[in-house]
Amino acid sequence: MRRHLIILTLWLCAAAGAAPAADVGLDIAGDRFRAAAVAVHEGAPADDVLMAGEAVRVLADVAGDALLAARRLDIDAPVAGDLYAAAMDVAVRAAVGGDATVFGYDVTLGAVGGDLRASGARVSLLGDVGGYALVAADDLRVEGVISGPAHLSAKDASFGPGARIDGPLVLYESRPGRIRVPESVAPEDRIERRTRSEFEAETRPIRGPTLGEVVAGFLIGVAAVALLATLAAALAPATMAALRARILARPFASLWQGFLAQSVLIGGGLVVALTLIGLLVTPVAFLVAVLGGVAGYVVGAYALGVGLLGAAGRSEPATLLQRALAASTGAVVAALVGLIPFVGWLFVLALALTGAGAIAARIVGPRFFAAPAG
Repeated sequence: MRRHLIILTLWLCAAAGAAPAADVGLDIAGDRFRAAAVAVHEGAPADDVLMAGEAVRVLADVAGDALLAARRLDIDAPVAGDLYAAAMDVAVRAAVGGDATVFGYDVTLGAVGGDLRASGARVSLLGDVGGYALVAADDLRVEGVISGPAHLSAKDASFGPGARIDGPLVLYESRPGRIRVPESVAPEDRIERRTRSEFEAETRPIRGPTLGEVVAGFLIGVAAVALLATLAAALAPATMAALRARILARPFASLWQGFLAQSVLIGGGLVVALTLIGLLVTPVAFLVAVLGGVAGYVVGAYALGVGLLGAAGRSEPATLLQRALAASTGAVVAALVGLIPFVGWLFVLALALTGAGAIAARIVGPRFFAAPAG
């Protein structure tokens, strides 16, 4: 069940990113789904709440679980179940009855009834934790009572006058002994001090990727896009030639056509879901939208490579080697531009939509997407 909720949350993120001004929402069987530039849960309490957007606010009670993704996240009403949250800035000012799993840059948490798993550059625990605490931060502040074991990794840590750790404390430091822990928080005989490198090794299954893994993933992604584009150009040269010619000749027209096609699939899938019977069709529409985005990115990268090589004075690709070179050039350049903060994501999105628009125009036919006469 949680896997399906996470998948739906990711879709909500995509919907919010594609149309940030739109408010996409659905209430069903007590659960609430929202995706918007500013997504708000207010009014009547809900069971499970799944929301994504630039800013997400929880202003009404949540009787079940909450799955939230945003740039700025504010929770000002109690969550009775578990909390799963990821945001740049996270402020949880109300109590969480179950477990809390929170990732962000600046994280502030109130009371947590169950276990706590949190990571951020700055993490402040202002309330009590009923279970264990697993926290990784550069700057950690503990104000409340942690009833269970605590595994804390920090460069700097401070403890308020009411802070206390009742269970064993495993403290991961840049240099063991550097962080001072008051006797009122935990006696020294209950503290085990380790290095932060040990924390990274012990939490490898749940931590983020290393730099080497990121580089390897980048290279694999570039190779996969280049290979798919090369295969498509080799197996269907006429079709790929027509698609990249359309993109290079009318890039902005292809962009809005791709936006329109993806909006129809995602929006249509949501509307059909409101009929309840159409819930069986909705996953297919979302799957087609995802596949269309991937195919659009591959076609867009190939067209980009052909365009760049053409600007450098090379002729249009006619052999397998030339097509592979164009595909590789487009894949590398697109991936490198994609690394630029914010602008890179917009470029990748535009490239995928442009390729998807060219594909949609070819499938639907010239009658719908035909250029004006004259």
